[in-house]
Amino acid sequence: MSIATSKDMVTFTQDAELLKQLLNLLEREQQHLIKADVDAVEAILDEKSVLLQQLNHAAKTRYATLAQNGFEANEAGMSAWIEKVNRPDVRRTWLNFQLSLAQAKELNRLNGTLISKHFNRNQELLNHLQGKSEDSSVYGRDGQSKPKAPTRSGLAV
Repeated sequence: MSIATSKDMVTFTQDAELLKQLLNLLEREQQHLIKADVDAVEAILDEKSVLLQQLNHAAKTRYATLAQNGFEANEAGMSAWIEKVNRPDVRRTWLNFQLSLAQAKELNRLNGTLISKHFNRNQELLNHLQGKSEDSSVYGRDGQSKPKAPTRSGLAV
């Protein structure tokens, strides 16, 4: 969506397209995380990094255009510009963009949670293999915890 202003055009078309691609990528990443397909997740990391850099560049370009037209070079300036052009279609498109941005942030947060769970599970398995189990006590007949006898694994520490 681009609208002419007095000097240059303010647009967020590129931002919206890149965000759509990022949403698709985050959804793919989530599916691979659920399947614990580490190779596929690693392959997505480079693609995600490039998309985020492109989104950052698009936002900076939009902010520079806002500044050239006398608005703040930030989201507040974008909101002021939208108010000035006073077009329902532009307002609706911007609102949809903001909703998609919030969705991307939530997907990224969920993916981070999945990554954290995989990491914690792997760390527990490594600790167990190294004889560093966090479950260092067992319950005796009286129901009180008693230290577990030290065990040795076949792995050198």
